[in-house]
Amino acid sequence: MPRNSLTRSDAFAIGRLDAHDQAALVRSGNIDALSLTEAAIVRIEALDPQLQAVSYRAFTLGRREAAAVDGATGGAAARGPMAGVPWLPKDSLDYPGMPTLSCSRSRSNVLIERGYPYVERLIAQGLVAIGKSSMPEFGLLASTESLHGPVTRNPWSLTHSPGGSSGGAAAAVAAGLVPFAHGSDGGGSIRRPPSCCSLVGLKPGRDSTVRARSRHLVEDLLVADCLHPRSVRDTAWAFATTHLQAERPMVQGPSSQRLRIAVIEQGLRGEPPHPEVQEAVASTAELCAALGHRVERAQWPFNGNAFLTAFEDLWSHLAADCVDAARTLIGGHRLEDALEPWTLELGARAARLPSRALEAAYQQIAQLPRQLSTFFETCDVVLTPVVSAPPPLLGTFAPDVPMDTLMKTMFEWIDYTPLQNMAGTPAISLPLSTSHSGLPIGSMFAANRGQEETLLALAYELEAAAPWADRWPTHSVAAAAI
Repeated sequence: MPRNSLTRSDAFAIGRLDAHDQAALVRSGNIDALSLTEAAIVRIEALDPQLQAVSYRAFTLGRREAAAVDGATGGAAARGPMAGVPWLPKDSLDYPGMPTLSCSRSRSNVLIERGYPYVERLIAQGLVAIGKSSMPEFGLLASTESLHGPVTRNPWSLTHSPGGSSGGAAAAVAAGLVPFAHGSDGGGSIRRPPSCCSLVGLKPGRDSTVRARSRHLVEDLLVADCLHPRSVRDTAWAFATTHLQAERPMVQGPSSQRLRIAVIEQGLRGEPPHPEVQEAVASTAELCAALGHRVERAQWPFNGNAFLTAFEDLWSHLAADCVDAARTLIGGHRLEDALEPWTLELGARAARLPSRALEAAYQQIAQLPRQLSTFFETCDVVLTPVVSAPPPLLGTFAPDVPMDTLMKTMFEWIDYTPLQNMAGTPAISLPLSTSHSGLPIGSMFAANRGQEETLLALAYELEAAAPWADRWPTHSVAAAAI
């Protein structure tokens, strides 16, 4: 299909395909990479004014990358199975030819010259970056809201949040703007937005993928990276492609192994989730049992209150590092004019913490491998909620909400996800349920270190048993008037 014959209807139809199927169009010669990129640009220009999922547009760069894929010796197929597929790096990911702003006024528009190995792997595979996805400032909030924009809206309901911090990525993929968008997860940011937007969200375990950013003492412990897609096969490809082992085989489908699945409904502080989330987890547990898995109730083998306090303290230190970095960038200007209230107040909280709080946090991390190894002798996988309640209304976790309120409400909502960041273990959010009002509710499966393939095989099985490919939000390529 030549570019000059590409209609809006064509572009929207392509947007309903996952990455594998879009790449197949290029490999078969039905469309070239440049046309596939143009189709994504059409979708962004049509749908993103409402969603605000794209914080930086790099269409000229994308067209140049796509032309390079088309001109490669041996054609697109020589670049890899996903050559020509458009995607969005997150605004915190260094990508050559784009600035790294982290959606903060404190950052400059200087273009990055070179990315880290994670980005280099994806470029080598022929993926075509066409912009950056939006996020809260420095990824410190569980909602993709900024006082100075963009405020990203959930494609299932424009009054609700897509979650955070990878909310722009999730909203873009859920709406069909692109089939892939990068997510980074320091406390649940690859899992919460997919739960809010009805996507697959795999958080890999520590040291399973190549480096995505510069070295940092806290981020190296907490943060993992993966691409947000709609399908399990796209997730499996993204994980295998960026794995430390360059030739890691991709998980191709479900396993015949029947798993011991432990169900934990209560959050780490011992509180039950919202009734609709409880219903969703119960429904997922019933589905797993019907598929022949052994499902039993369990409890985490550690003090959840002490654990979450440790996580909150580490999160505060991340904010303090952002504040310190901003001081060197803004010269004599006021920090209040460059950083948002939540960033500043969370950083100030870290300054008030005694040194023993940081020591206690690292002690919690050091104990987790032994505690979880013992726990996973009794089960293979744990099923929990992703978050404690359905997607929140925009403004609930805005950066100008009073500090004390936000500390309580936000950390209560994210009660389930920080464990895998502290432990360095994998987890996956799957779009298996909806609320009574039609908003997505994900279910999270977690496993011990090195068990990403177990989670992906289970995800393939659940995708086949309860398909979600044809379930699209109100504001998307499937629902928009074309």
